[in-house]
Amino acid sequence: MGATAAQIRPPSTRYAGGRAIRRRLGDFLGWGLSALAFVFLGSCMVWILVVVFHRGASALTPLILTHITEGYGGGLLNAIEGTGVLALGSLLLAVPPGLAAGIYLAEFDFGFLAPIIRFLVDVLVGLPSIVIGYFGYVAMVVYFGWGFSVAAGSIALAIILLPYICRTSEMAIRQVPHTLREAAYALGAGDARVSLNIVVPAALPGILTGVLLAFAISVGETAPLLYTAGWSNYLWTGRLTKEPIGYLTYAIWAFITEPFETAHALAYAAALFVTFFVLVISLFSRMLLDRNARWRRES
Repeated sequence: MGATAAQIRPPSTRYAGGRAIRRRLGDFLGWGLSALAFVFLGSCMVWILVVVFHRGASALTPLILTHITEGYGGGLLNAIEGTGVLALGSLLLAVPPGLAAGIYLAEFDFGFLAPIIRFLVDVLVGLPSIVIGYFGYVAMVVYFGWGFSVAAGSIALAIILLPYICRTSEMAIRQVPHTLREAAYALGAGDARVSLNIVVPAALPGILTGVLLAFAISVGETAPLLYTAGWSNYLWTGRLTKEPIGYLTYAIWAFITEPFETAHALAYAAALFVTFFVLVISLFSRMLLDRNARWRRES
């Protein structure tokens, strides 16, 4: 039997109106909370940058850039040099295995090693840096007898950077269109040639972005270097073991609590250098990422 007109009625206007009001209220609360969180985080970031740049710029003198640290005074030439040495050393150690692991996870995910590598990468990402510093102290400083040194500090930083380089490399390689691989295979190229000559060059901007972000992380690390690199008031002589080295984050950590104006000036200047380096590296990596995304849209 057909339904009568009385039985077929549209939804209640009152119910539909109440649902629309609740939906609009939920949207308003969601966007409002998001805006408040953005304003709060942005205000904190701006406040940190203003304080660091203001106090760092007021403490910045030619002496800081041209002299080594002398007790609680002098300059930061040894710390600037040591930061560069440790960061570059850690990248030299972390980029080759991190890139190789990223290629394997992206191109050969069906292999039996892929779940193991992915699990180890996840463990390293969540491992506190001070634990890695403790491991470096026990294994390299004490057991191997290297003492506080560039080698111990670079290896500890490389362990921290390795999972980030691996993950960013994997993500960049996965974004390469499969049509490039198919075309290379159709021309008779093997797996190694396709990965190294086709896929990696196409994913190079994303890989470089991950490497630059890892470089920024290495510049700002403190805890693992306290146990592996030590501290030195002198310039690096080129020895890899049994010679400590200075770095900027130690100057911030150690000198800010001292009751001397010269020590505070060194800490403020070191904070300015670290913030400036990290900010420049982050902006440059962002530019590379945006350029890569724009190139993909145009192609």
